[in-house]
Amino acid sequence: MNFQQIKTKKIYEEIIEQIRSLIARGELKPGDKLPSERELAESLGVSRASVREALSALEVLGVLEVRPGEGTFVREVALDKSFQPLTLLLLLDTTLEVLEVRKILETGAVVLATERATDEDIKRLEDAVLKMEKDLKQGDLGDEADFMFHYGLALATHNSLLVRLINSIADTMRQSLKINRQRLFRTPGMPETFYKYHKEILEAIKKRDKIRAQKILEEHLTVAEQKLLEE
Repeated sequence: MNFQQIKTKKIYEEIIEQIRSLIARGELKPGDKLPSERELAESLGVSRASVREALSALEVLGVLEVRPGEGTFVREVALDKSFQPLTLLLLLDTTLEVLEVRKILETGAVVLATERATDEDIKRLEDAVLKMEKDLKQGDLGDEADFMFHYGLALATHNSLLVRLINSIADTMRQSLKINRQRLFRTPGMPETFYKYHKEILEAIKKRDKIRAQKILEEHLTVAEQKLLEE
């Protein structure tokens, strides 16, 4: 199989497209093992970080399977269903739109959550922050804890319609959180910064300081948005 060197700004998308084409043409078949990250990076003329980002996105989509200690393999997928360009568009090209929607929903939600959160709600948020701290110490991505926290905010509003709205975009949120963290956490200190934001939001909620909670959450999402735009 022949990989072509990458000459584009959105490197990870070009890597995804090349792998997609190889699968569509049958040059990569279900069960086939991909070259290592290092080998792919050398063949494509890109960084290993870009390769890792593309492979992670394809894993999220269910196209690839990462087997610890073995490598990355092509999964049994129906390209017409699981690998539509629209799916990639939602996952990769609308990350900023997802952040905009979250900012609209969550800056209001955090005010209600601060006013209405019960002891059970606060415990749920504390558990998410504790998991973030553990993930940070272990060098894990922490995307699941991130989702737990923001979903916990929605639950703490005790507004059933808002919870349904969040549920309707939950899958997109999960995927977006994972991809965004992979991109943003390449910047030194960013994992610690994100953890600090969540911890401060929690403390503001516990103190029933809705103005501070809203301010920190909006700053958190704005910083993420700005960093993504800088890439």
